[in-house]
Amino acid sequence: MPDLGDMLWRAERALESGYTGRAAAPGAVARAKRLVRRRRTLRHWGEGVGAVAAVGVVGAVVWLGAPGDREPPLPAATGSTAASSPTPTGEPEPSADPEPTESGAATPTFTSTPTAAGCSPGGGGVPVGADVRQVVDVDGDGRPDRAWLATEDDGQRRFGITTASGATFWIDIESASPIQASAVVQLVQSDHVPIALVDFSRSAQVYSLAGCAVTEVLNAQGLPYTFDRGMGDQGTGAGCTLVGGALRLAGLDAVRNPDGTYDVSRTFIDLDAGARHATNESRVVVARGAKADAPVVVTASEVSCGELVAGRDGPVQPMP
Repeated sequence: MPDLGDMLWRAERALESGYTGRAAAPGAVARAKRLVRRRRTLRHWGEGVGAVAAVGVVGAVVWLGAPGDREPPLPAATGSTAASSPTPTGEPEPSADPEPTESGAATPTFTSTPTAAGCSPGGGGVPVGADVRQVVDVDGDGRPDRAWLATEDDGQRRFGITTASGATFWIDIESASPIQASAVVQLVQSDHVPIALVDFSRSAQVYSLAGCAVTEVLNAQGLPYTFDRGMGDQGTGAGCTLVGGALRLAGLDAVRNPDGTYDVSRTFIDLDAGARHATNESRVVVARGAKADAPVVVTASEVSCGELVAGRDGPVQPMP
């Protein structure tokens, strides 16, 4: 079967010298050229459609060929006058500026592999210049591990864990606060899931340390779970309360009364397996009219977990 170029060549030769012995009708070539020029003005038709239409017109002129024959009608316009390549059905056109993903999130962590003897070695160890503190056993091998905070050359903050087994895993943390970050690491709930609370002074964030990785804990909306430290309406601090022999993560809120005393409320936070998601329980008032220096008020103004307080019992970000 001849291709399109061959068909066009044959049609042109037919117009000039006749086709299979028949002479072209007087004026046929001129009419064909006029028709082709008219068709070129329809930009909304693709080149393929225009080429096929041109072949059909030429063929009609050659075979009908008689003076006064009606020219075939032009096709109706069906879209934009700008030629474009159609998008396959069900597939959106790619965007030049794709939308960012919802994670808002920090740089993916380096992860190790859980084993019976703790996390598998790897990850490069503690960065040079990091502030390092001994913490609880994160990977379940019965030995204490180390938490650290580092500042990269470009100012990026990084929080990580280096286990006694030789594994190092971390996450780049984001905060608009210019104040040094500090952290505490603890085991919470009856399943003793390891978490870290990282305090930025204006806010604090909770991370899961389960599974030999540092992972952002997400709230019910799928966003990083954040304590606003009094900068919003979610509370003034974060802490862990001993309940039934296990520490339970809680959001704390100290509200100042006109007489200078404080009412303190607490919201327990339930973490799922692996501490990947957090769910709030109901808020409960735990103190009314407490003095500013009362332990319940002081704790509600800190980021702590049990007896550990951020800035005192964990790593503090080194300043560049």
